[in-house]
Amino acid sequence: MKRKRKSKKDGMGDLAALQIRMLQIQQAYRRDKRRAVLVFEGTDAAGKGGAIRRLTEKLDPRGIKVWPVGPPTPEEQGRHYLYRFWLHLPEPGQIAVFDRSWYGRVLVEKVEKLTPKAACERAYDEINAFERMLTDDGARVVKLFLEIDRREQLKRFRERALVPYKRWKLNEADIRAHGLWNEYRKAQHEMLRRTSTRAAPWHAVDANDKTRARLEVLRIVTDALSKGVELASPALDPGLRAGFEKLLGEKLEG
Repeated sequence: MKRKRKSKKDGMGDLAALQIRMLQIQQAYRRDKRRAVLVFEGTDAAGKGGAIRRLTEKLDPRGIKVWPVGPPTPEEQGRHYLYRFWLHLPEPGQIAVFDRSWYGRVLVEKVEKLTPKAACERAYDEINAFERMLTDDGARVVKLFLEIDRREQLKRFRERALVPYKRWKLNEADIRAHGLWNEYRKAQHEMLRRTSTRAAPWHAVDANDKTRARLEVLRIVTDALSKGVELASPALDPGLRAGFEKLLGEKLEG
């Protein structure tokens, strides 16, 4: 029997429920001084920004930071490539989201030959060690790779070119990267194979359907961050309750 495809309305209901769960997780992480690092990588135009927006739109902005990652500055180029990411790691009670990340060393820098081959090869072990340090120190690391096919990418490039408020997303690098599709696919597969570890596994998301992809991202993140975490809100402190009951002139339920 074929599974009945969910309607758009059902999908929006699922999204709302997952967003509330994400809010509960954020509150629990703040309460318990936990830390989380979310890494978003993927094919150009795969919808990383849209997925991050749905993930974060119900959250308290004081407890989550989104770091969009572009080319390193001249100052950063003179330091180890992981230096600039260390500066944005989360404090206790915080969640950090990286829209692209340290994986640029084994993706764009490797494919575009911006970094010596030996340095790119060495980076796989360096990245694994970096993430292992984070998880050993108690941080949760969740890595998502959003994938679309070549035809879908061209379709989205066309949409961006035609819709005025989306044109800022297009640049010459998109044209060049599309021409290197096979080289990027090979680098992506090698990255996933060599850096998906027990402590920080990769989660591949089929992003040809944006709505499904956004739901899948939220499911993956909420499942990973809630594991072993008490999400129920604590009872109101008795002294605080008494103070507010006196202030409000009524008994507080719950």
